Amino acid sequence: MSIPITELITLRLHGATHGANRVYTRPMGTSKAAPRRRTRGEIETLPSGSLRVKVYAGNDPLTGRRHYVSETVPPGPHAEKEAEKVRTKLLNRVDEQRTPRTKATVNQLMDRYLELLDVDVTTRKSYEGYIRNHIRPVLGKLQVGKLNGEAFDSFYAVLRKCRARCGGRKFIEHRTKNPHECNDKCKNHTCKGLATSSMRQIHWILSGALQRAVRWGWITVNPLDQAKTPSAVKPDPHPPTPEQAAAIVNEAFKDLSWGMLVWVAMTTGARRGELCALRWDLLDLDNGVLSIRTSIAQDGADTWEKPTKTHQQRRITLDTETVSLLRAYKHQCETKAAEFARAIKAHGRVFSPDIDHNSWLKPDTVSQRYRRMCEKLGWDMNIHELRHYSATELISAGVDVRTVAGRLGHGGGGSTTLRVYSAWVSEADQRAAGTISGRMPRPPVVIDESGTPMSTTESTKDNPYQKIAADLRGAIDCGALPIGAPLPTVADLAKRYHVAFGTAQRAVAELKTAGLVSVSRGKRAVVADRSKSGPTVAEVVSLHSKRVGT
Repeated sequence: MSIPITELITLRLHGATHGANRVYTRPMGTSKAAPRRRTRGEIETLPSGSLRVKVYAGNDPLTGRRHYVSETVPPGPHAEKEAEKVRTKLLNRVDEQRTPRTKATVNQLMDRYLELLDVDVTTRKSYEGYIRNHIRPVLGKLQVGKLNGEAFDSFYAVLRKCRARCGGRKFIEHRTKNPHECNDKCKNHTCKGLATSSMRQIHWILSGALQRAVRWGWITVNPLDQAKTPSAVKPDPHPPTPEQAAAIVNEAFKDLSWGMLVWVAMTTGARRGELCALRWDLLDLDNGVLSIRTSIAQDGADTWEKPTKTHQQRRITLDTETVSLLRAYKHQCETKAAEFARAIKAHGRVFSPDIDHNSWLKPDTVSQRYRRMCEKLGWDMNIHELRHYSATELISAGVDVRTVAGRLGHGGGGSTTLRVYSAWVSEADQRAAGTISGRMPRPPVVIDESGTPMSTTESTKDNPYQKIAADLRGAIDCGALPIGAPLPTVADLAKRYHVAFGTAQRAVAELKTAGLVSVSRGKRAVVADRSKSGPTVAEVVSLHSKRVGT
């Protein structure tokens, strides 16, 4: 039985090292190929005629299965040679450990990252929100080994343009995902980029996860190193002005307990969670010291007590007025509790909704009440700005930055304080400028009514403006320009004498100083009546002679 010449048979030679295969083809009827040395890698012929090169790259650390790296060579007369080159290239990458060892996706990496992440509850919830809302929808299905700088730069560009990643489509932003009847809170979507601080948070989450992927052997290099880090947030605090602070205090003290919370926030610079966590047993009114050890965190309706943001405890010295107010406030709280046959517990909260001060205020409730109070006063403010107010007032008063940082609970020995409040630290430099200014000699310059500076030193007759002033003076003396007559405009003088606009203006100012013309803002200079005021002609000539040295 004859067999068509086009029929092919496949000969597989197993790889010597990793068990990988190489595929060869030969026509039917030809002699059997001579024995070949076992090689690494596999070259397959696809139905399309393309050649697929596969090289074994170890076991997947996530699934335990054999992992291969592959590349396809398009069909052509030199496809076999190109396939050999690709096989050599992939083998080199495997030997140099420059290939990913897994096909895990970003979703799988995020799952593993969150599983091993050791942070406090609030930080974890924040990370989970960024991963759920921004990272998974865009990057989740991509393989970790195929990420590169371009993918991340494109990802950040999308978030900067629109946090909802709308892609230009129009839709309604509903106030809730539950079934409802739309009202004015359901609005047409408007593109709004993600905040710079949120962009950086996402970047550091990805960076931390990919660094662990490198340590775990999932990938050999961190692809995020090839992307541009989002720009740092520029500190721009907006504390209340002294006038606004006074109005806020007056409005807050309509309720003593609320007024005391706002007052303590202003004088101590404590965070809102720290204010909610304050306890009476940590308030030493005899020595005027307030100890801050914990903070109250909130996620939805859930609240819990946790360490402070920097995990540091601090003691803040209170001024005498604050101590007096706190004594009066505590007395009122005790009196009110006694009316209900209750007593304030020693470890009770300083600010509490309970009569016995057994529970704490919710941080979100504090923020909302403060915002509503400021809206009533006509301002858009948040309670964190009271922290800025405390810092700026201390710095403006000359308190050193390290002390201010200690009161605020900033880490880094004051570096954070200096970076955020550098605008107010510069006030010390402004005071230095005022000091040196008071000790400097007066400059030989005067400023006329139009704001033009003029030198009071003697000028030479070679100066162009002196020539213009002398010509105009001569026209006035001979009567060519009578009293009340307007002088040529400064622009005309500059054009006629081929000088700069400022030079012509200085010539007019020279005549004004001599009392020959009068100048008012927005009007042309006119010849002055020297019989009523100003020097006489003889005095003008004498003054001019002295100036030009004749």
